Amino acid sequence: MSVFSRRQFLKLSASSALTADVLANEQPRNTGLVIDDGFLAHKISDAHPESPARYQAIKQHLLAENLHKQLRLISPTVDAETWLTKIHSVEHVNNIKTHQPTTYQQALLATSGVLSAIDAVCMGNVTNAFCASRPPGHHAKNTGQEEGFCYFNHVAIGARYAQQHYQLKKILIIDWDYHHGNGTEWAFYSDPSVLYFSTHDMFAYPGTGLPERTGEAKGKGFNINVHLGCGATDHDIISVFRDRLLPVADDFKPDLVMISAGFDSRKDDLLGCHDISDKGFFELTEMVKTIAQGHAGGKIVSVLEGGYNIEGNANAVIAHIKALMS
Repeated sequence: MSVFSRRQFLKLSASSALTADVLANEQPRNTGLVIDDGFLAHKISDAHPESPARYQAIKQHLLAENLHKQLRLISPTVDAETWLTKIHSVEHVNNIKTHQPTTYQQALLATSGVLSAIDAVCMGNVTNAFCASRPPGHHAKNTGQEEGFCYFNHVAIGARYAQQHYQLKKILIIDWDYHHGNGTEWAFYSDPSVLYFSTHDMFAYPGTGLPERTGEAKGKGFNINVHLGCGATDHDIISVFRDRLLPVADDFKPDLVMISAGFDSRKDDLLGCHDISDKGFFELTEMVKTIAQGHAGGKIVSVLEGGYNIEGNANAVIAHIKALMS
């Protein structure tokens, strides 16, 4: 894999005030941000909702809000290629690499960003981090092709990376995307070292995430699916986090919290019908921080998944980052 060095990143984004300002200010910040103009390159088709405009709007909103001066830039520099097969089969990886070589590199860059964020958090350079990366990942399993706009399951790979590279024993993955993260469920369904908690509409793509699916064998009880139907509000999802997530997280006592941060559960999304507000995402983030501060030294790595209303997605991301910073 060819990852972006600091020099290469500067060359890529020479005109970016965001890059210049952050790199000029090297002191550690509490919250890290994985942002790289390489994330602009991926495009499935001209009219596809998972478009480069998602990343571009996030970047523009960060500049408009002047948040970049308060964040620490994390470049995607970890060689992620050897970590793909900690979750995916060699056949899956090779099929994408052979038949979609450009997409392979773009998806690999997103995985590298997540692993680089884990490095920054686990080495104490930042307390938490958000990855403004694309393509997303939580639907990816082992079909050898794109699944729900996903190629490699960045969060799942990141969880294994944290366990094997940093000897963290227990990882909590929280997924508030409108769509169920069937790939993440698949990856850890029999694994008691990873607690997967997902809120989603089980009748939407991919048609999985039934509440009765709670894990198997030693992983029984470590897979929690909560269905939220169309029109679900801030009150609905916050109540679920308070009543369902907080107690099990306190029992589980994670060493690291990861978020599959899909903002297609936000109101007015093109592919979702939930009614979560930006304030709602701020409050959800605050709740996740409470878990992380209580058990994981505050360590959170959050990764962009869905979110297809371009302005709405960017606004929700800003609310989420502000909560991480607070």
